[in-house]
Formats: sequence, structure tokens, C-alpha cells
Amino acid sequence: MRRLARVALLCLGCAVCSLLYGLSQLALSLEQEPGGGGRDRQARDPAAPGARRQAGSEGRGEAGTERCKNLSVSFWNSYWMLPSDVCGMNCFWEAAFRYDYMKTHPSEKMHLAVVACGERLEETVTMLRSAIIFSIKPLHFHIFAEDQLHESFKDILDEFPYEGRVNYTLYPITFPSESAAEWKKLFKPCASQRLFLPLILKNVDSLLYVDTDILFLRPVDDIWSFLGKFNSTQIAAMAPEHEEPRIGWYNRFARHPYYGLTGINSGVMLMNMTRIRRKYFKNDMTPVRLQWGEILMPLLKKYKLNITWGDQDLLNIMFFHNPESLYVFPCQWNYRPDHCIYGSNCKTAEEEGIFILHGNRGVYHDDKQPTFRAVYEAIKNYSFEDDLVHSLLQPLEQELQKTMHTYCGRVYKVFIKQLTKSIRDLYARRSKRR
Repeated sequence: MRRLARVALLCLGCAVCSLLYGLSQLALSLEQEPGGGGRDRQARDPAAPGARRQAGSEGRGEAGTERCKNLSVSFWNSYWMLPSDVCGMNCFWEAAFRYDYMKTHPSEKMHLAVVACGERLEETVTMLRSAIIFSIKPLHFHIFAEDQLHESFKDILDEFPYEGRVNYTLYPITFPSESAAEWKKLFKPCASQRLFLPLILKNVDSLLYVDTDILFLRPVDDIWSFLGKFNSTQIAAMAPEHEEPRIGWYNRFARHPYYGLTGINSGVMLMNMTRIRRKYFKNDMTPVRLQWGEILMPLLKKYKLNITWGDQDLLNIMFFHNPESLYVFPCQWNYRPDHCIYGSNCKTAEEEGIFILHGNRGVYHDDKQPTFRAVYEAIKNYSFEDDLVHSLLQPLEQELQKTMHTYCGRVYKVFIKQLTKSIRDLYARRSKRR
């Protein structure tokens, strides 16, 4: 009897699987028929992925790519947590087929934004070079720069040897006309531009913003993948400002609310722009929740006499009131001098190496932190055609060994631990393509 019961159960399972497969194929065929529900929805919704083209990006025209609005894995949730306007009638089947879709269709571009003003051209280009070296998926750079820098950016970027895999769009520095003067003088002339990216880049679903003094020591793809780890309430990801409260700035000096125990650093900010534009934020100015474009100016007016770090302070205030909206990633994704000048205090970097180096305080351009400057100079001087081991890694390690008289130099191996792995992985990928 037990054996017969097992056979019956097995047969029943096979029948259910066959039924599910048949229904899925029926749903798929209905959407691919001319005039089907998926195409009708596409025609009605000009914001759907297959219906729009954005600057510097190719449209996607393959059959089936338009089945769901926001199909990108970068901001997908399980089907039972999807916002109401993400899917149409076949939402269940779209979730079920997502894995096969991602296997059979080319990866979407990763979008990276930076704001460059003044003497930041060389630093910005070096950051972009570091992003290109290891990344796997295509990249689209959104570069916001003063007008006099545009031609220089074009001349340099057009010479990069990765045509087809790397695109860029240049934008002027712009602020809302009625308050442009106030935003320009906040902290640094261009710093607060990042606050308006969700409002300017309306057709970009997800974006990685970085400061100009960032260096990628592993593929951008890896931090981009955090978008897939967001829960249903999270809209952005940043790293803590400090790991050690005894040396933290916010918990000792801030005169305004800030996120968590030590605040957050906005030099590396991963954003689900679609969610940011939709969200209504809690705040301490009114019981009414406000959207992103509505909350910025009231926050500035209330706190402008109490903030020191400009736009970063405003972000801290916003996420203090909306902590459920932030995903916090470990310190090796935003490794700064504060993580080593007072003694090593980023444990994850000690274990796995530095993933993203952030040379704030101008350390790439002076002699105060020669460890940071050595990494910057190595990437700046690297030629894309050269061998990474002999032209970048080995000379860099020799330079880092000369910095062991400093606190950061004593842990110099964390600066090349991940870099070594990234180079090894890159060569492994290249060998597989041959």
C-alpha cells in the first residue's frame, strides 16, 4: 500500500507540473500574439521598458522583453510584494519565468552618475577608468559637469577602447530655478546636484552615484547586485559614516538628526530611482508625508544653519525619519582614511579586502596618506592595453610597502587583497571567451 501511495503521489506531482507548464506556455503565447494583453499594455504605457529609449542607450526590441513593466532584476521583488503598477494580468507567470529570461537575454546596462566641478576632471576620469577595468555588464555614465569641462570629458572618453560596452551622457549643472543660488552655495558648488538626480534622470530606474574621489577595486556589477537584495521598503543603500563611535563625527558633533549610531556617508549611494520617486517620506516639518521633490527645499530651510556636510546631512535627516527605506552595506564598499588612520576599524576589509576606495579629504593629491595616493596613481597611470599584473598590481604593491610607516600603510595588504582577486577573475573570464 505504501508503495502504491508513493507511485500515486509521484504521478500526481507530474500531472501538476505538466498542467503548470501548459498554462505558462498558454500565457506566454497570448502575450506574444498581436493585440495581446502584453502588447496592449505596452502601447498604453509609454514608460514601459520596450517603449522608451534614453540618451545613450539602445532600445530593447526582442520578443517577450516587454511582458512586464520594470522587468529589470535590479529592482524586482517577489511577485507578492510588487507595487500595483509593475505587472499586468500575468504577474505570477512573469515571476516564474524571470530566471529563464535573465539567462537568455543580454544583461541591462548599469547606470553610474558622478558630479564634477572645478579641478576634478582628472580625478573623475580615473574613477571612470577603475569602473571600466573590471566590470562585466555594460556601463552607462551620467556625468554632470560644469560647461567648461564638457569638451575635455568628450575628448578623453571618446578615446576609451570599450566602444559598445561603455556609453556616457554629459549634463550641465542644474538646480531648480527658484532656489538655485541656495543649492549652489550649500557645502560645495556642485555637491547638492546629487539630490536632484531622481528628478532629472526620470527614465533611469536604478543608479549608482559616486563622488569623484572613488576607485573601484572590484566589478561595479557586485555593488549593483545589492539592488536585488533590497526588501519591499528599501529605496537606497549607503555605508555608515564611521565604524567606531568614539571617533564618529555625527554622534559627537551633529546638531540635526542622523541615521543610526554614527550616520551614513553618501559618497557611494545606490538608488532605486523608481521607488524614490514614488515614496512619500515621513518628516519633522508636517504630519503630511512628502515626495522627494517636495521635501528637499523645506529640509534645507529648516536645517541650513545646523548642517555642516551639506547634502549628506540632508540625506541623514531624511533616513533618520525613514530608516526602513535604507539598506546599509559594509564599510569595505566605502573605505575611507578614517578606517585606518586611527587604527584599522573596518573588520570586513581586513577579512576580504577593500572593494571601493574613497579618497576623501583630498588624500589622492597630498602626502598625508601615501597609501591612498599610491592606489590612485597606479590606476591613473595604467593603460588599458597593458598587463594588469605587471603594469598595475606589482608596481602598486612595491609602492605600498614604502608606506608602512603610516597607520594605513601598516595594513596595506587590505588595499590589494580584493584587487588581486579582481585581476585573477578578469583573466579567467577572458580565457573562457577564447
